[in-house]
Amino acid sequence: MAETAARTRIVYPETDGQPLPDSSYQWDACAYAVEAVRWCFRDHPEVCVHGDLFVYVEEGNPDNRIAPDLFVALRSGFRHRGSYRVWEEPGGMPDFVLEVLSPSTWRADVGAKRERYAALGVGEYWVHDPRGRFLRTGLAGHRLVDGVYEPLPSVESSRGLSIRSPVLGLELCVEGFDLRLVDPATSEYVPTHQEFGEAMENARARIAERDRRIAELEEALRERRRD
Repeated sequence: MAETAARTRIVYPETDGQPLPDSSYQWDACAYAVEAVRWCFRDHPEVCVHGDLFVYVEEGNPDNRIAPDLFVALRSGFRHRGSYRVWEEPGGMPDFVLEVLSPSTWRADVGAKRERYAALGVGEYWVHDPRGRFLRTGLAGHRLVDGVYEPLPSVESSRGLSIRSPVLGLELCVEGFDLRLVDPATSEYVPTHQEFGEAMENARARIAERDRRIAELEEALRERRRD
C-alpha cells in the first residue's frame, strides 16, 4: 500500500478553468505590468518574471497555490514554465507580487490575499486599481517588515503618483489611473505596445522622408553636373 502511494503521481494543474480578467482594464494592466518589468530586467537573465501563473507553495499539496497577476523571483531565472513550484526553484518564494483590482477580486486582493502573501514571506505586495474605483490613489506598495506589510512612501510629481520598489529597484507610477514603469536606462516610461508601434511607424516615416530628401539632393547634384 505504501509503495502504491509512493508511486502515485501528484498533478500540479496549469489552469483552473476560471475566466480571464473581468474587463480590458484588468487585462491591459496585467499585460503591461508583465512586459514592462521583463523589459526593465532584459539584461538580467537570473530574474524570473511571470504573470497569471500558478505558484505552488507546498510540495505534495497542489491545492496550496497562489496565482498572482504579476510576480518576480530575483534568483530563479527566466524560462518558460507551466507552473512555478517553489521547492524546485533556486529563488524559492517570489520576492514581489502585484495584483490588479477588479470588481470580483478587490476585496480579496486588499484583504485575504495580502495576509496570505505576508504569511508566505513575499517581500513586497502591490495592488493597482486601473479604474480608481476601489483604491483612490490607483496604486499602493507594501514591504514586509517583521511579518507585517508596511506601506511604501509615495511621491506626487509631474508624472503623477510615484512609488519606488526597493526589491525591484524600479519606480512604478500611475498616470491618471494607468500603470506605468520607469525604465532605469532612460528615465522614461516603458512604452505600451501601442506606443511602441506608433514610435516604430514614426521612425519608418522619418527614414522614408530622409531617403526621399537624399534622392532629391542626389538628383539635383546630377543635374548640376550635366549643366
